[in-house]
Amino acid sequence: MRLRGRGPRAAPASSAASSAGAGDARLLAPPGRNPFVHELRLSALRKAQVTLMTLTLFPLRLLVATFMMLLAWPIVLVASLGSAEQEPTQPPALWRRVVDFLLRAILRTMWFAGGFHRVIVKGRQALPTEAAILTLAPHSSYFDAIPITMTMSSIVMKAESRDIPIWGTLMQHIRPLLVSRSDKDSRRKTVEEIKRRAQSNGKWPQIMIFPEGTCTNRTCLITFKPGAFIPGVPVQPVVLRYPNKLDTITWTWQGPGALKILWLTLCQFHNQVEIEFLPVYSPSEAEKKDPVLYASNVRRVMAAALGVPVTDYTYEDCQLALAEGQLRLPADTCLLEFARLVRGLGLKPEKLEQDLDRYAESAKTRRGEKIRLAEFAAFLQAPASAAVEDLFSLFDEMYGSEEDGSIDEDALSSILKTALGVAELTVTDLFRAIDQEEKEKITFADFNRLAETSPNFAEEYLYPSQTRPDSPGQPPPAPAPNGFCVDFSPKSSDAGEKPFHKKLD
Repeated sequence: MRLRGRGPRAAPASSAASSAGAGDARLLAPPGRNPFVHELRLSALRKAQVTLMTLTLFPLRLLVATFMMLLAWPIVLVASLGSAEQEPTQPPALWRRVVDFLLRAILRTMWFAGGFHRVIVKGRQALPTEAAILTLAPHSSYFDAIPITMTMSSIVMKAESRDIPIWGTLMQHIRPLLVSRSDKDSRRKTVEEIKRRAQSNGKWPQIMIFPEGTCTNRTCLITFKPGAFIPGVPVQPVVLRYPNKLDTITWTWQGPGALKILWLTLCQFHNQVEIEFLPVYSPSEAEKKDPVLYASNVRRVMAAALGVPVTDYTYEDCQLALAEGQLRLPADTCLLEFARLVRGLGLKPEKLEQDLDRYAESAKTRRGEKIRLAEFAAFLQAPASAAVEDLFSLFDEMYGSEEDGSIDEDALSSILKTALGVAELTVTDLFRAIDQEEKEKITFADFNRLAETSPNFAEEYLYPSQTRPDSPGQPPPAPAPNGFCVDFSPKSSDAGEKPFHKKLD
């Protein structure tokens, strides 16, 4: 569903990175592809290759990679016996430098065994005194751990990741910043710790942060989280490229799972990765005071180096677009555009929901009389700008109908696909059940009449042959957590435990 008569607005020309405003990014058009979806299709030749490699090289590579991790584990275990919170000595102790050297060598051998025979590094990694924070993008896979193991930089990770056998111990050695979901103040404490380390004049290891906060398919850079930019210190942007003919690397919310990605990647003869260290970015006074502006400008620099567009999609949009279970939004749903416009207007989602509820109650009193753009803007307490006009058009697109309030089968299909979040939906049986008088049009009263008499209408008319999601035999698929996106990883949901018709309500 798209805006009627509206094409995407082009972004205004950007000025110098240090002085450009964040507002221009808000007007950028959505990318051509959903950044949270990765489709991987294998040709017959590729399938034959994967079959051959599965029977020959794959088990050997997996064995060697596992052995390397097991070899590194006791070294790190002994080295990590001290407190991770203790401030490092300067210069680092000799034993620490020896451990770091051994770990780099062992983990580089592990990546080599996985097919990453050559890691191309461009540019120069800044010293901790030059840039305490490394911002890495695009974030698209757990293979993004390669630059972490090469630089031994600290990362922000979930506190629960410490309990992962072997890998949790390896990560503990690089003095990570831990985020706990059980502690409501954890994010604030993490930001304070980032500031403390960033302002330590190089005493702590550099912190490598993935500011996108979740994995994408690398077709664009989504909105950067401001956490890395709150300290207001210089950062060094680092960009990643995987110039492979077959993209088995990308691990997004919708696409091949973690184990399949690992299997297919180890079944390639050679995997390429490029790490480019861009020049250190020193913030202006305006950027130091505004982390969002700082993040936006750094993102623009990184996007230019990658040759990809930027978009205002965020992790929250990812949750909206790819919710668990059956209620998935189509890739071109206007609700993603709605979220983009809301941020562009600077409206808070919590307040917006209350405003729209008031707007809906007021609209009911108009008894079918049309409401104009100026009135809609007044309810939102926002000027009647182009963004408000776009938002108003979305409502008109979603809920517009004939003068008598009736809709046809195509309109019902569009509304239900957006409301239920499915890309394909056959509504013919449902429409006929509602349209008992065969007028080829239905009203909300007609729909409501069926819903009251048949509360399970979705199971009866939309999914007659589908097993209920709360069936013990077929639990809804849960998205795989992202080990490096920590506090932005998918949260568990109890949606699968609720009856289907309740979700539709």
